[in-house]
Amino acid sequence: MSIKDYEFWFVVGTQFLYGEDIFETINSHAQEMCAEWSSKMPCRIIAKPCVKTSKEILDIFRAANADDKCAGVITWMHTFSPSKAWIAGFNALQKPYLHVNTQYNRDIPWQDIDMDFMNLNQSAHGDREHGFIAARMRLKRKVAAGYWKDEDFQKKMETWIRAAVGAAESKKVHVLRISDNMRNVAVTDGDKVEAQIKLGWQVDHYGVGDIIKEVNAVTDEEIDAQMAEYEKNYIMDTDNIDAVRYQAREEVAIKKFMDRYDFNAFHTNFEDLQELRQLPGLAAQDLMRQGYGFGAEGDWKVAAMLRVMTSMAEGLEGGTVFMEDYTYHFEPGNEMLLGSHMLEVSPQCAAETPKIQVHPLGIGDREDPARLVFKAKTGKGIVVTLVDMGDRLRMICNDVECME
Repeated sequence: MSIKDYEFWFVVGTQFLYGEDIFETINSHAQEMCAEWSSKMPCRIIAKPCVKTSKEILDIFRAANADDKCAGVITWMHTFSPSKAWIAGFNALQKPYLHVNTQYNRDIPWQDIDMDFMNLNQSAHGDREHGFIAARMRLKRKVAAGYWKDEDFQKKMETWIRAAVGAAESKKVHVLRISDNMRNVAVTDGDKVEAQIKLGWQVDHYGVGDIIKEVNAVTDEEIDAQMAEYEKNYIMDTDNIDAVRYQAREEVAIKKFMDRYDFNAFHTNFEDLQELRQLPGLAAQDLMRQGYGFGAEGDWKVAAMLRVMTSMAEGLEGGTVFMEDYTYHFEPGNEMLLGSHMLEVSPQCAAETPKIQVHPLGIGDREDPARLVFKAKTGKGIVVTLVDMGDRLRMICNDVECME
């Protein structure tokens, strides 16, 4: 996981009209705000020196584009910043952009307000000018309004920050296709070229034979080390230790293969296992726990989405898991949908310590695989998928209530 490695740049606009002595105050306010936000957010927010000219704005946005650690920019107009000065910078900006409509002071100082205060504190004026140019340029952006210390305002910021991290991680997605997608299935297929153009997802195919060679090369010592990891994280609840050790062998092999070629997501296909004794079950579940994306039956889009959303949700309660809609419960007034999969559900959603068990799998025509068994957490959640509609990608998202 890498969310803490990212940072966001706080760019505050002003101008020379009110004198240069205000710049020190503006920069001090920005630093104080960033210190407060950084203590509450999953990423650092860094105050940059206030910008007064088109060149300064262009230079700082170009620098943000070139900095891999910078996942986005946050703008705020402490005073009135003429918006034509921002056009060149916005035309160059390639990072996600949040505009905060806020103010350093919460209250108006009714008893001693004067023109010096008015000139220094023109956020309501400056942010409207700033909002206009962003709307005029049809910029993709998020706008958050409110007092910068309020919890609701900071929650809006954090939501956008996590989405921006997802956008940055999306450009790093590298999916290992182990075989192709399930035969005759349409929804798992799609245009990999367009996905890389639009989303940055690199999707590369390797044959099952490449993985089998890696599996056969795993040593007993490597299997022992992986078994120790299982014992540390899960409850061993089977006498079929040989089946568990084979999953350990598969996990070591897949992880070594992914790390060697910089993959961070993968999929399997139960229709193409060749010499593999088991469909990776426990192996896939434990790799998801570590943050790797996964999709079953050749669904590279789900594998990529899981990797991105796991990155976005790092540090939050709950979990990000791969799942399918399986079967309905149509009891009047108590309608439900059972989400499941044949064995590869991530333990990130476990409400208890998962148990390692071995059960028959009536699909794939191989040995009974070891897998993790557990109850899932309850509470509010979202279900998200991405499908290829031929001329576009469509993301579908539902709000759900997870029940025991």
